[in-house]
Amino acid sequence: MTFLPIIDRELRVAARKRSTFWLRVASALVGMVIGGAIMMLSRVGAFGPSTMGNALFVVLTWLALLVALTAGLFFTADCLSEEKREGTLGFLFLTDLRGYDVAGGKLLATSLRVTFALMSIIPILAVAFLMGAVSGPQYWKTALALLNALFCSLSAGLMVSALSRDAQKALGATVLLLLLLVLGGPAADGIYAHNRGRMFTPVLSLASPAYVFTLAGAWGRSPYWRALGVSHAVGWGLLALACLSVPRSWQERPRRPRASRRSYWWRYGGVRRRQALRRKLLDRNPILWLCCRERWQSIVMWGVSLIVAAVLATLMIWKARYANSPLWIGGWGTLSWLFVALVFLWMASQAGRFYLAARRSGLLEAILATPLSVKEVVQGPWRALVRTFGPPVALLLVVQLVGGSLAYRATWGGGIPHTWSNLAALATSAASTLSTLASLAALAWFSMWMGMTSRNASLITLKTIVLVKVIPFLVIYFVTMYAIAFLVILPQTMRMGAASGPPVTTTSTNASGTTTTFAYTATSSTMTPLFISLLMTCLPAVLNVGVDLGFIALARSRLHSTLRQQAAGIFGSIRGK
Repeated sequence: MTFLPIIDRELRVAARKRSTFWLRVASALVGMVIGGAIMMLSRVGAFGPSTMGNALFVVLTWLALLVALTAGLFFTADCLSEEKREGTLGFLFLTDLRGYDVAGGKLLATSLRVTFALMSIIPILAVAFLMGAVSGPQYWKTALALLNALFCSLSAGLMVSALSRDAQKALGATVLLLLLLVLGGPAADGIYAHNRGRMFTPVLSLASPAYVFTLAGAWGRSPYWRALGVSHAVGWGLLALACLSVPRSWQERPRRPRASRRSYWWRYGGVRRRQALRRKLLDRNPILWLCCRERWQSIVMWGVSLIVAAVLATLMIWKARYANSPLWIGGWGTLSWLFVALVFLWMASQAGRFYLAARRSGLLEAILATPLSVKEVVQGPWRALVRTFGPPVALLLVVQLVGGSLAYRATWGGGIPHTWSNLAALATSAASTLSTLASLAALAWFSMWMGMTSRNASLITLKTIVLVKVIPFLVIYFVTMYAIAFLVILPQTMRMGAASGPPVTTTSTNASGTTTTFAYTATSSTMTPLFISLLMTCLPAVLNVGVDLGFIALARSRLHSTLRQQAAGIFGSIRGK
């Protein structure tokens, strides 16, 4: 018998896929385009090669870290649970295969593409080394930290998938596990050091792949190699748990009646709620009633919104006690961005569930054979999303508006009229809130469209996030940078010779949570930092709303015009086989 036969087969299959080749080519092209855009900025201002090389290295490495840490969500979180739902995983264990054969084969089959994509960016990072921005050890340490983060993320997703059966639960559990793995250790060490009044000492932080990444650029002595070893050992431990769990968790065991009733009540509510919902929605739109039956999504969203409100209240209390503390601005910006990103991920994964499940179960074919129109079939899931997520999302947006206004107001220093700063803070926060609302709508519509065209839930989420948020974010970010460069930095550079005072810095956080620091001369107008902040926030927000409206129109048009044709093609191809 061939040693590790599934791994051998999966590697051969993955090597022959076109996506394996084109994904690494696309990844390298994205890195080259970002690097070229950053290099072009050096032609505008008085930036040396070391400064631009450092900017290139920081932008590309943080983007690569984000890709590495989220790879487990999209590539391994549903790989084994999907086999369980289809009933094919058990056939593998009728042979002499062991758990490490199956888990290792799935890990390599799903991770080969993203591994090649990440490795294609690493040579581009060497440009920063040639420009004198980073040292050789820093470059290689960063590359190892990125590969380690990718391995830990994929292992975490595989371990969760080995224990799960439902795609949405697997995705949610993977998110929680990755947050615990990445942020849990540093947060615990930071809280312990603050309560004890001591310096930060990494203990649990050594297991965090993100902490290993931050140590790669540290000067002097640092526990980099110790943290890398601990984090890598955690990744191997998660992989070992997946190998041990797969042979023992693929069987579908019957639930206890009491546990089954409790689970049904949690998911659908009591008898009165189900009857009232049926009377209210069934005659209005059967698809709307069908999508609104489950209530746990609304409970989860309410929980997230209330947590964000509690975080804002806590930071406001902190601001009242420590008026000059930077924790207010940095803490709210980071936590707000994190929670909004989780809501975006949740919307992208939930909106396309109905069409995916209806395609697999044959329900879509039955629905299209009824007198229901295509408009009702399309509007039903959308109205269900508005009904389910509308109130908690409204609370989240109000909290974001209030917190953003206070944070923007605290960002600007003296010299700016009080009335102007208040109006500008309200305008920037309103622009960010409007951008968030438009993004949620675009993610919902695009995910519904992807639910009709994608093979599984992971692909729906991945396509929606990448096409609706990631690619537009990169384009809008560089458009904003060039606007800042030509409208602010270039004129200031031309007048720099006449400047009589030292440069003054201003910090701005845009609608996507990205913080940027700019310098202007003391002879500039006192309104310059206000203008930069408005431009950094409102311009991306306006562009983002325009892009989101375009995605909404495209997805709506495609769903209304091709729903029956796509369903007929799907079922026709199944019958043809």
